[in-house]
Amino acid sequence: MTGTWRQPVWALVVDDEESVRRFVERALREAGYQTAVASDGPEAIEVASTLKGVNILVTDVVMPKMTGDELARRLRQAESGLKVLYLTGFSDRLFKEKVTLWQDEAFLDKPCSVKGLLEAVSLLLFGHLGPEARATS
Repeated sequence: MTGTWRQPVWALVVDDEESVRRFVERALREAGYQTAVASDGPEAIEVASTLKGVNILVTDVVMPKMTGDELARRLRQAESGLKVLYLTGFSDRLFKEKVTLWQDEAFLDKPCSVKGLLEAVSLLLFGHLGPEARATS
């Protein structure tokens, strides 16, 4: 697969902290991704149901109402090829719940840089650094 897709690449950004949600959404949108946002798991499921498909979920791990890994599990029931990037300040908690990451999953410690975020998203989606990640190097 090449790094260019014919249809828009949709990223669903989920974090209960508004500043993190805005940072991630803006970085992805400015890199050319289509974005949608939600503040928790139940809202994310509702938002995802209105989209024609989500390619990547960028989610916090520790949130009220639903954890990020539970959200990923539920969204994958409808989108089996969904890629998941966990953004967390609590990677120890992520690995307490999940002994290993599934295929098409990765995690990035918070806080992260725009460059680190775009590299992680590009690697998950395309298997290599995309032009948007290289441009910020």
